[in-house]
Amino acid sequence: MELGLVGLGKMGGNMRERIRRAGHTVIGYDRNADLADVHSLEELVGKLKGPRVVWVMVPAGEPTQSTIDQLAELLEPGDVVVDGGNSRWTDDERHAEELAAKGIGFVDCGVSGGVWGLENGYALMYGGDAENVAKVQPVFDALKPEGDFGSVHAGKVGAGHFAKMVHNGIEYAMMQAYAEGWELLEKVDSVTDVREVFRSWQEGTVIRSWLLDLAVNALDEDEHLDGLRGYAQDSGEGRWTVEAAIDNAVPLPAITASLFARFASRQEDSPQMKMIAALRNQFGGHAVEKK
Repeated sequence: MELGLVGLGKMGGNMRERIRRAGHTVIGYDRNADLADVHSLEELVGKLKGPRVVWVMVPAGEPTQSTIDQLAELLEPGDVVVDGGNSRWTDDERHAEELAAKGIGFVDCGVSGGVWGLENGYALMYGGDAENVAKVQPVFDALKPEGDFGSVHAGKVGAGHFAKMVHNGIEYAMMQAYAEGWELLEKVDSVTDVREVFRSWQEGTVIRSWLLDLAVNALDEDEHLDGLRGYAQDSGEGRWTVEAAIDNAVPLPAITASLFARFASRQEDSPQMKMIAALRNQFGGHAVEKK
């Protein structure tokens, strides 16, 4: 099939390549002309045959809203817009209504996989009407990991991004647990090789995970994380998860504490946040602050 892809950064660029490897045609647009296949959204839409599918992979908030507003004026009834960024699920509901008024379908898709997705595939959580999802399904199949898992039609519009938000909240808590354990091991005199302790957990233990593998990678690059500042940013999903928990009276003590720990990292050079920063860099290519 043909796909228009808007946003060719760290995630979008690799997604374009993976979809092309699966035999589909991807026409990409990015404000950086060096990355783009076309020079404008108008040109992108003009090169696609109807019914068109355009996947938006730009930062949440105003960049996504602006892109969808422009596409609403360019696309035709029967076309579909996919928001694959990290938008808040409440924004999805508004976007679906705005596009539906013009006969254009909307699907929201939470995407996980970071800089490793090109080779390993992307975990996909998508929401929307079955009719619109079906138009995008070949792309979902191309992006997902091999095997039976890694892709789910989570429910109605907004369900994909809500599921991805909860995924990221869990990710916050898991990273925090590894970071706290690492700091405690580093603190005591009796443990003389913390990195190898972490490595020993990679097989046969109940806490083995991809995040643990990435922690070992980070420690191999900088054994005591001396080169990193103990500062970790939050990209929004953790806050939204806690807010949703409050709205639904669901207790989330571990996820909430992990979010607050990131806030604390901005007040002092936290050893735990060195590990959080290292893990975010390992799995997502997120920037770190050097000392």
